[in-house]
Amino acid sequence: MNFQRRVRDWLIACFPPTSVSDRQERMHRFLEEALELAQATGCSKAEALELVDYVFARGIGEVRQEVGGVMVTLAGLCHAANVDLEGAAQAELERNWNRIDRIRAKQAGRPTERAACSFGG
Repeated sequence: MNFQRRVRDWLIACFPPTSVSDRQERMHRFLEEALELAQATGCSKAEALELVDYVFARGIGEVRQEVGGVMVTLAGLCHAANVDLEGAAQAELERNWNRIDRIRAKQAGRPTERAACSFGG
């Protein structure tokens, strides 16, 4: 079974169906993790905010192409940071399977109003 399907299976086991299929919630979680990765590799808040302004000043991209761009640039970052992308992904999914109760508790404590968008890492 491919990685995306294994992640889907974990999502289904861990979260309510409304959370699994909520595109905005999944996007917010992705953005949070992307920002945490940027921070961990040396990106400052000022740089991140500058990039936010740059991206949102441009036209909206096509989802499939942007997913491809994310994967290519993530692989490039992993190369530069000397991180095995697939190994890190497998290890994190395994770790998540072992902490479903903690993840559910954390999820329950997150704001429910989307406008708040103030998640704790």
